[in-house]
Formats: sequence, structure tokens, C-alpha cells
Amino acid sequence: MIDAPTFRSTMGRFATGVTILTARDDSGRDHGMTVSAFCSVSLDPPRVLCCVERSADMYPVITEAERFAVNILTTAQEAISRRFAEERDDRFDGLGYTRGVTGCVLLDDILAYVECDVAARYDGGDHLIVLGDVVAASAADGRPLLYYRGGYAQMER
Repeated sequence: MIDAPTFRSTMGRFATGVTILTARDDSGRDHGMTVSAFCSVSLDPPRVLCCVERSADMYPVITEAERFAVNILTTAQEAISRRFAEERDDRFDGLGYTRGVTGCVLLDDILAYVECDVAARYDGGDHLIVLGDVVAASAADGRPLLYYRGGYAQMER
């Protein structure tokens, strides 16, 4: 088996999009975190997956949530990604957003979003794998914010 630093370095060569996962707890309080472990799983039914580290503030929320949203960020939203990656209680303060059909936060000016009903949860080692059935989605024009080799990157076309 390989060691963690080798695995991290190797997987860091895979560029990923940067997203903000949002959900509400049982009391109706909004929660969010930066997630780069996100991908589509199926077209029929439309399904995505995201992974949440067990030590994350979002972990207890996503283990109970019935729905969630994934906000796909643009290159202009690196600061938002950094904000949601930090441990802080005021992640949503001063940010523009609306609520989607699931009631979850959809941030303003994002590249795209998907809203999901939780379909299943699986043990993923130090992460929880969450499958979501997509109930709503929308996309806009723009350039995606990427994460590559431990830092933010932009795609040039």
C-alpha cells in the first residue's frame, strides 16, 4: 500500500472543479463547505456524488440531511471557496444567495448548480460518500474555478 503523501501528490495531478456544498440542519440553519470531490454518476436517473470528510463541520449535517445543493464556482469566486474551506460560523454573512426548490442555498453568480435529494450514503474511509438524485439544475456561461496540485487554477480555452 502506498503512503498518504504519495497518494495526495499523485491525486493532486487530477484537476477538479471547485464547489460549495450546502444543506440545512433539522433546525433550518444553513451549512456549507468547499468540496472538490464531486462528480456526475448517472444520466438516468440523473445522479451525482460528493464526499465529505468525517472531521468537517458539515459531516453531522450531511449525515442527517434529506437534500443538498452543489454550487459550482467561477474563477471570480476563489475568495468564496476559501471562506467555506475555513472553520468559521459566518460563512454566509454578506453573500448574496437564493433558495432553490430544496430550500438549500444557491449562491449568486455561480457557474452552475444541482439540487439533490439524498439517495444513499456510503462509507468512504475518512470521508462519507453521498449520492444525490438531481431534482433541479441550471448552468450559466463562465469559466470554472479549478483546484490543481494543492492550489487554485484557471482553465484557458
